Amino acid sequence: MSDTAAHTELDTESFVPWREFLASRYASSLALVCLAVWLHAADSLIVATMLPSMVSDIGGASLIGWSISLYEIGSIVAGAASALMAMRLGLRASMAMTALLFGAGCIVSAAAPTMPVVLVGRALQGIGGGGLVALGFVAVSVIFPRRYTARAIAAVSMLWGISAFLGPLIGGIAVEYATWRWGFAFFAIQAFVLTLWIVLRSGHEMSERGQGAGDFPLRHLALLCLAVVLVAFAGVEIGLMRTALFAIGGLACLGIFLRLDGHATEDRLLPLRPFDMRKPVGAALWMIFSLAVATIAITAFGPLLLTAIHGLSALTVGYIVAASSIGWSVTAVLSSGSPERHDGLLIGAGMSMVALSVVGFLYSVLNGPVWLVVLFSAIEGGGFGLAWTFILRRVTGLADRSEIHRISGAIPTVQRMGYALGAAYIGIVANASGLLTMDTPGAAAEVAERIFFACLPFAVLGLVATAMFLRHPVRVPHGQSG
Repeated sequence: MSDTAAHTELDTESFVPWREFLASRYASSLALVCLAVWLHAADSLIVATMLPSMVSDIGGASLIGWSISLYEIGSIVAGAASALMAMRLGLRASMAMTALLFGAGCIVSAAAPTMPVVLVGRALQGIGGGGLVALGFVAVSVIFPRRYTARAIAAVSMLWGISAFLGPLIGGIAVEYATWRWGFAFFAIQAFVLTLWIVLRSGHEMSERGQGAGDFPLRHLALLCLAVVLVAFAGVEIGLMRTALFAIGGLACLGIFLRLDGHATEDRLLPLRPFDMRKPVGAALWMIFSLAVATIAITAFGPLLLTAIHGLSALTVGYIVAASSIGWSVTAVLSSGSPERHDGLLIGAGMSMVALSVVGFLYSVLNGPVWLVVLFSAIEGGGFGLAWTFILRRVTGLADRSEIHRISGAIPTVQRMGYALGAAYIGIVANASGLLTMDTPGAAAEVAERIFFACLPFAVLGLVATAMFLRHPVRVPHGQSG
């Protein structure tokens, strides 16, 4: 189906009250998607809380970084494969499999006698969690009518913000009143409940059959995995030759992956020409990737730098970082009822807020006051929440229907890829700037200046991609206005 022959004019009056949405037959589908996203969002936060207790119990302090890296790598690889899984196996089978993998990973970690076994569990959790989030986006795009899309994304965003508080709280309760193993067990139970819910679910929304298993592009996925691992290694220990070799090798593997995937046909993982900025989908993915890279510094290095420069407590720093999640949730919920004719305006405004926050961090992290850092953190999250609510609705209105699964799965996957590669990039800048040797607030301020200055080019690139994305007029395919 061509983009021009089967499109009608944009429905400009698509306001849907929350009461109508939550009372519709799609409410149970929304609850299922929200539980899937919750598992991924809260799990990554609960583990950060439990890590000190885990190390005290079973050792493995030198492997702490890998507990996070393996989870992220698994999430990216599973996210890249999610659309093809849904197309081959069907949405029901794909979500059930990823939920089961997530639960199995939690059980492995809960029973682990050593940290290497925990890492195996974390890898399985990453694969399951990344798959659940990407498939959740696919579910939103194919299950819900277009008039409900923004409300569904807003509900997911609100849940993500809630996880920023409840995840660490659950981890703290597990460590304080039981053991870290019960934290993993708690999420395993939820994952198995989700699996059972999906399998036994009645109704037609998730019951479509896939195209059959066929051959899965495992070599492509292995190449993507290798690319992320090599770039991550580049930022671990800075040395001119070592860092250059790992970074170039990782980017080369990523380039080969994109080339091979672009020449594939039925087993293609990503949309066609996913990073061609001249096309609306390519511009959207560049926008998401660039601004993810630009904003990872405050999450990855903000707590350490704020403590070193301003002498803040861990609790205060935690609330500064949490302000981003609060801002994201608030703007997503408040704006989700906006009619579709305003999508471009809200996406442009949101991404401009995100870019502004990068400039704000460059000043406020160095100079304070602390409330200003909190404000820019809220602006960053608020900008993402404002734009994110409408990106899926707009991009699916611009794309060919045959690409919807791949595009929906690619949006959260490319974002996580931006965070992962951005963390490696900023890690290289931070280590080269003297992060490991800073011993005074002044030295820490110099490191912070270089780190946030290195984020600015990606903020600019994100704004350029946003402008390229918004220049395309949206028309809605027949049958998609809901």
